[in-house]
Amino acid sequence: VTLRGDVTKRAFCRKAVEQTVKALGRLDVLVNNAAFQVHSADFADLTEQHFDTTLKTNLYGYFHMAQEAVPHMKPGSAIINTGSVTGIEGSKDLIDYSMTKGGIHAFTRALSGNLIGRGIRVNAVAPGPVWTPLNPSEKEAGNVARFGAKTPMRRPAQPEEIAPAYVFLA
Repeated sequence: VTLRGDVTKRAFCRKAVEQTVKALGRLDVLVNNAAFQVHSADFADLTEQHFDTTLKTNLYGYFHMAQEAVPHMKPGSAIINTGSVTGIEGSKDLIDYSMTKGGIHAFTRALSGNLIGRGIRVNAVAPGPVWTPLNPSEKEAGNVARFGAKTPMRRPAQPEEIAPAYVFLA
């Protein structure tokens, strides 16, 4: 089932869950992975609109999707949220993004405590730099070429390298 939409809008999240349940007959796993980020080297350059977009995509999206999915989930179901090492360590050029990823970690812990009595597991994957369409979307080619170079692997992870963590948690 492929759906295009905006997770900042509760109506889309409701529609996505309803269409998924209709097509597949049930909902066992929710992976929250939507994200928005734009680098701001100077804190003063971080606009309220940019800040709102980051929070609404990275936090509201996860909240809306989980709230719409949970009524359809049975014991043994799982919610997997995508956090980030940035939510733990912070990033001076991604203040709002760092804040939301930290919020996702707190949301995951709180929601897991709330839903465990219903047999629904809630976990997070918190990778370091991963190659995604976000990387070249707002960086110059030279910066993209150096993305992930300061990590122990000296490169960003590829999505297929972290996918097994999601499969395990599912």
